[in-house]
Amino acid sequence: MTKKKSDRNFDSIAAKFQQNIYQTTKGRLRQLVLQRDLAECEALQQPSRVLDVGAGQGQLALWLASMGHQLLLTDLSAEMLAMAAESAKAQGLSEQINISNTGLAELAAGGQQYPVVLCHAVLEWLAEPELAIGQLWQLLEPGGTLSLMFYNLDAKRFSNIVYGNFNYVLRDLAYKKKVSLSPQHPLNPLDVMRWCQAQGFELLSKTGVRCFHDYLRDRSEQETEFDKLLEVELRYNRTEPYASLGRYQHLLLKKPL
Repeated sequence: MTKKKSDRNFDSIAAKFQQNIYQTTKGRLRQLVLQRDLAECEALQQPSRVLDVGAGQGQLALWLASMGHQLLLTDLSAEMLAMAAESAKAQGLSEQINISNTGLAELAAGGQQYPVVLCHAVLEWLAEPELAIGQLWQLLEPGGTLSLMFYNLDAKRFSNIVYGNFNYVLRDLAYKKKVSLSPQHPLNPLDVMRWCQAQGFELLSKTGVRCFHDYLRDRSEQETEFDKLLEVELRYNRTEPYASLGRYQHLLLKKPL
């Protein structure tokens, strides 16, 4: 009998996530690209209610709260949310932050809708990512905006070819040993776009996230040349072919009125 896949919960490794992902150059770059995109998003030009699905430790949510928005942070990991609540308190943002240890399916079934929904680096950890697109649709008000970021299968394949990991690529990126912090189910961007369009979403913009960072031959440049790397990223990550080479794809999508 095939074991049914389940959604990933990061309890027990929340601290490891903070050290190995959020505090690295790749985490900083991802945060700054998303901040640029959301700062330009029409739906966030005035204080709004924002649902952050799979908010983790809440770095982006706290940035939005500091700009006057009201946030509901949700995640399957109580440990991640506890760290987010602690950071909100330290930054004096607790009154603008609500926290719920709730999964996407339960949220969608609740009937509440929001003008802005964030879902970043979540789809690739879900057992049924296509189903999640419909659930996110249910959570959006008519005319609302979805900020969707997912792990890009094409970029993962390309980077491993660049690294010379040919056997791994020829195994269709199947790990012999599970890597706890690396998504095991990257998504084909064509599939994600097809799901979104079938649901009725309209595409507002597409940005590649980490279009160059992961391909540098000299990894020390990720830190020593970070400012220039960020400048290059922000200049070209909405332009093809670079946008499609981003380790993550960030889509802004609208639910029509």
